[in-house]
Amino acid sequence: MRKLIVFMLFTLVTFTWGTTWMAMKIAVDTIPPIFATGLRFLCAAPVLLYIAWATKTPLLFPSGQRGFQVIVCLFYFAIPFTLTIYGEQFVGSGLASIMFANMPVAVLVASLFFLKEKAHFLQIVGLTLSVTALSYILFQESQTEAQSNLFGILSLVLAVIMHACMYAQCKKRACQVAVVTFNALPCLGAGVILSILGWYAEKPHVQYFSMASLWAVIYLGPFAGIFGILCYFALQQKAGVFQASIAFLIFPLIALSFENLVYGHTLSNRSMISVVPLIFGILLTLIPKKHLKIH
Repeated sequence: MRKLIVFMLFTLVTFTWGTTWMAMKIAVDTIPPIFATGLRFLCAAPVLLYIAWATKTPLLFPSGQRGFQVIVCLFYFAIPFTLTIYGEQFVGSGLASIMFANMPVAVLVASLFFLKEKAHFLQIVGLTLSVTALSYILFQESQTEAQSNLFGILSLVLAVIMHACMYAQCKKRACQVAVVTFNALPCLGAGVILSILGWYAEKPHVQYFSMASLWAVIYLGPFAGIFGILCYFALQQKAGVFQASIAFLIFPLIALSFENLVYGHTLSNRSMISVVPLIFGILLTLIPKKHLKIH
């Protein structure tokens, strides 16, 4: 029974994360990126607040961490998620997913820098391999419409870096709060800030919003934004952190498949070949020290 639950959770996580990128692409077809991100969070926030109320989970971070809660709102939710959906205006959803699959690599680098952690030899090999392969893929894919792709790539890279730094800062500050606590108020705050900013800065024409874009925003909010996260943390509890992290190796393949199915677009042959060493490199960075026989 436990193996079946783990399999179902893993399937849900990889499918949710894999389809998120296509949903973001559809959302910005008719909705400006800042406003779309604000709507996404406003859709998710009421569900999170209800879960917090139903489970009697505190909304505020512990005393002494509440200033950091504001930082989480801005630098984990508002800015990087906006950069991500902005970048998808110029970069394919498959390529965007591949870049975010390198989150374990970025977290490793951030941990080395901020937490002074030491990486074992296989992690260094994986870091080198994944960065090299990703750089090659980005170079290959930026050959067409180079300027537009560059804007998108830089936005996505910055979003990955910001998320990785926030993960490291959470660990450095020993900010151990419930998943709902971490997400609820920062999500609501980001939704309000981005919706107001997007309304005045982007001046969205609501009458032109397509139903596909609106449904994509709703999908990104309560389903991908909440259900996907809760399933991932449940998977960590059932299978362990290392096994759950394997999802980072699978969801880009799902994203690439959906992009090919919906838009008929895929990466170049050289880039697709480079995905293999990229995934292998990410896998090496995920291996914890306790899984190695070090004498």
